[in-house]
Amino acid sequence: MKIGVVFPQTEIGSDPAVIRDYAQTAEGLGFTHILAYDHVLGANPDRPGGFTGPYTYQTPFHEVFVLFSYLAGLTQRLEFVTGVLILPQRQTALVAKHAASLDVLSGGRLRLGVGLGWNKIEYIALNEDFHTRGKRIEEQVLLLRRLWTEPLVDFKGKWHTIPDAGINPLPVQRPIPIWFGGRDQRALRRAARLGDGWLPNQRSAAEAKPSLAMLDRFLEEAGRSRGEFGLEPRIAYGSGDPKTWEMAMHDWQAEGATHLSFNTMGSGLKTPQEHIQAIKKIAKFVLK
Repeated sequence: MKIGVVFPQTEIGSDPAVIRDYAQTAEGLGFTHILAYDHVLGANPDRPGGFTGPYTYQTPFHEVFVLFSYLAGLTQRLEFVTGVLILPQRQTALVAKHAASLDVLSGGRLRLGVGLGWNKIEYIALNEDFHTRGKRIEEQVLLLRRLWTEPLVDFKGKWHTIPDAGINPLPVQRPIPIWFGGRDQRALRRAARLGDGWLPNQRSAAEAKPSLAMLDRFLEEAGRSRGEFGLEPRIAYGSGDPKTWEMAMHDWQAEGATHLSFNTMGSGLKTPQEHIQAIKKIAKFVLK
């Protein structure tokens, strides 16, 4: 099982030196990957009509492709994971270009996690349709894989038209792995048909059991099995109790987890340095 860390997007601040130190520390400790959340805009909760959600305009988010491009030049082995990129609010060909460039410059170290997102205001601001995002993401994934593997693409879909054109350079990985987020029936069916893996957001393996059973059923329907499909849950740092981590890891491993990420956000850590100390503690007890 590969073990990584969740980049503490909302709590690490904006000092480039601190961000560098965090990533280099994670790599030096032996973590295999770093996963980052994605949001382009945050909404005002006091706007007309109101707004509710876990993040607002006051919550900082570093843009994932820019962040990982910066870190690619500062690290040697870390894999970069978007967890998840909100794909339907972006132009597909541009995502293909960004991802391919990052994959080239990092030496093939990108894994693209994608999802639908929940923030309707963000979709409006980016001039994309919130209500068709589920259908569009399926066409997007098919098109991304063609753009990453074919020098010229001739494509006519419901939402995309490419008249005999392609990106250059192509990525190192052809295609770049695509993992899906989401947890409802439609998301799991989509992941089983189109994805290379699933990024569950349930807090425990016990909570995820019904979804995992559903995923197995959809994989079977698609002529696939869990043996060829990745699973990466997240474990919260919480109070910093290694026994809690060990139990969670054991439970997820029993459910077939291939990857795992530790999340130090939301645990009461006050400074970026405390996040760095937290991943050092995780490494001490987990990376044996």
